[in-house]
Amino acid sequence: MKANHRVKEPIIPCDPPVCRCVRAEGKPGPLDGDLTKPFWQRGEWLEEFHDIEGDSLPRPWKKTRVKVLWDEEALYVGAELSDDTIWATVTERDDVIFADNDFEVFLAPGQSGHRYYELELNALNTVWDLYMERPQRDRVRRINSWDIRGLETAVKIDGRLNDPTADNRGWSVEMKLPWYSFRESEADSVRPSHFAPVSGEVWRMDFSRVEYEVDVVDGKYVKRKGPDGRPLPEHNWLWAPTGVIDAHMPEMWGYLVFTENGEDWPLPEEDEIRFALRRLYYREHIHACRTGRFTDDVRSLIGLEADRYGIRAAVTPSLFEGYAAWKGTLWHIDQDGYIWEGEER
Repeated sequence: MKANHRVKEPIIPCDPPVCRCVRAEGKPGPLDGDLTKPFWQRGEWLEEFHDIEGDSLPRPWKKTRVKVLWDEEALYVGAELSDDTIWATVTERDDVIFADNDFEVFLAPGQSGHRYYELELNALNTVWDLYMERPQRDRVRRINSWDIRGLETAVKIDGRLNDPTADNRGWSVEMKLPWYSFRESEADSVRPSHFAPVSGEVWRMDFSRVEYEVDVVDGKYVKRKGPDGRPLPEHNWLWAPTGVIDAHMPEMWGYLVFTENGEDWPLPEEDEIRFALRRLYYREHIHACRTGRFTDDVRSLIGLEADRYGIRAAVTPSLFEGYAAWKGTLWHIDQDGYIWEGEER
């Protein structure tokens, strides 16, 4: 294992967004992308999106809103994307959807910060669903062949797709994600794979919107080009900004708390030690990229936090394991960013 140049240290938020997801009443019926139906009225709109790097950059100029509900069968996601340039070109499932403007869902069941799921969808209702065995910065192996069994999605367009002459106002999305596809990441789970979460359970979650600037050429939308003649890079807008240009950082996502009626269940207190160990992980890689090896001088990397939590590290030139005893339990993190508690991994 060599030092990973893709590991960047974000500013860890003191108040990440929280979705206290209420239990749905009834069923949405056949999905059609209409979020005005009675089913969705019970859900609360989440906070509007930010630039992926946070509020040091301008807020998105196009509005995005999301609602989330759940029941014993599935998680339901509704999204509303204001847009006067509604276009899409990708038509094959599991193709690279973010080549178009898209809407994306990220889910990490339980407190898994290593294994998680991603679902992308464009205005043609083409989807890409994949399972990530670890964040892409940590030499990921994407499992594109994984599918959300029973997935249902629908798009409703307020305007006309791929028509610059239309009075385009936006598009909305409905998703139904059955639970039985979201248990592969919980290696220690003893529950049957089809079981829904229980009230008070906490997952990590984020939503992303990819938006390209476009021009109209010969009556069609075309990605705007920069001075070098290449298309300008996309804009990435997130519900929970990660602070760096990488949405694949589960530890920076918001919290999804399952409730019956919005109860104020506590967030995991162990995230205090998780974040302290994460900071060591970021800085070990930055140090190794600069010097060619990891270091066991933890205090030089994270300062007084090393003393506060009693964090130590065992290293070789190419591997490290950080560890700390916290509230009677030994916590660990390794060079791949994997966190576990107890003596054995």
